[in-house]
Amino acid sequence: MSEASLTVSLHDRLALAKEASRATAQLTSAEKADALESIAAAIESSAAEIIAANERDIARGRASGIAESLVDRLRLDEIRVASLASAVREVAALGDPVGQVVGGHRLPNGVSLEQVRVPFGVVGAIYEARPNVTVDIAALALRSGNAAVLRGGSAAEESNTVLVRVMREALASAGITSEAIQTVDDFGREGARALMQGRGFIDVLIPRGSASLIETVVTESTVPVIETGAGNVHIVLDSTAPEDWSREIVVNAKTQRPSVCNAVETVLVLRDAATRLVPLVADALQSEGVAIHGDDVVAGMVAGVIPATDEDWETEYLGLEIAMKVVDSLDDALAHIRQYSTGHTESIITTDTRNADRFLAEVDSAVVMANASTRFTDGSEFGFGAEVGISTQKLHARGPMGLAELTSTKWLARGSGQTRA
Repeated sequence: MSEASLTVSLHDRLALAKEASRATAQLTSAEKADALESIAAAIESSAAEIIAANERDIARGRASGIAESLVDRLRLDEIRVASLASAVREVAALGDPVGQVVGGHRLPNGVSLEQVRVPFGVVGAIYEARPNVTVDIAALALRSGNAAVLRGGSAAEESNTVLVRVMREALASAGITSEAIQTVDDFGREGARALMQGRGFIDVLIPRGSASLIETVVTESTVPVIETGAGNVHIVLDSTAPEDWSREIVVNAKTQRPSVCNAVETVLVLRDAATRLVPLVADALQSEGVAIHGDDVVAGMVAGVIPATDEDWETEYLGLEIAMKVVDSLDDALAHIRQYSTGHTESIITTDTRNADRFLAEVDSAVVMANASTRFTDGSEFGFGAEVGISTQKLHARGPMGLAELTSTKWLARGSGQTRA
């Protein structure tokens, strides 16, 4: 970001984003794709500067004692920077949702109605220790014709400063106003408050981060919020669950990247399969360094298990820890999920199609799976190129949010002189 832009007031920063959104809404699909290609190329050419800034963030974070799960989310190395650029290009290659006809019909009086997708306008985002989100949201916002105002938090301050500057310069080089990507990080908490109270400037606000951050944004905002929830994710091992599927899916869902919201946190094993599956799965998890918090049955079958408390069933560990419980039936597993789930992702491992179908139908979460790792709940894995977040609410957007979820609709009416009787 230029020095001149840093001198404007917070109010002016939001006003500039609002004005920029009117310009981005008019961009053609090709113009938006070209702008994203410029951003991707700029990220690649600035990789050394981005990584150096990120290393300073990590060093400062470790000195202040932040959790290793946050350090993992914060880290940008050569591979992850390359992935950022790749994700931007994937977004550029996606179909443009703006102008898509959602529905329509002709009235008896001859007036033609069409419902079409249009940009929201200004998308605000509040998040923490996730510099990849800076790029993902900016790219998705631009591709869907929006401007973006970002509050990335102090943990990733230097990383985000460089990323935002690189993207703004890339927009300017492509002939697009750089004000379409804004940050309020330099205003600290006042900047976050301005996003939450930004009626007239912020059209939709998306929080990503801890449960406390999300709760704060949801309760204090006067602008519309798309809630992205915590991930107290469950896997149920049914009586017919194959041993290899159970072992491999649970281990992948826990250890492939334990610090993210789609990692499994609780495994529920039906009693009929407990003797067969609990020692097998527990041994595989412990071999990967996972600490198991188990109920009395699990503790009686596996050495080194930490006795589970009620708090464990509602904990999002975000690390190499997991809760494990033996339940009497699928009914009990479903009841446990209803009580403790955050509505993110749940999966069942089974060869019984009736149980699979029942699980898919009855579990009320954003993503419900059968015989697959919960780690697939991800915008990139779903083919969205990147994601704004994973919505656990039920209005407008639910699950991984891509381009379509950053649009609203409006009705176009075309007549030939009709008046209402």
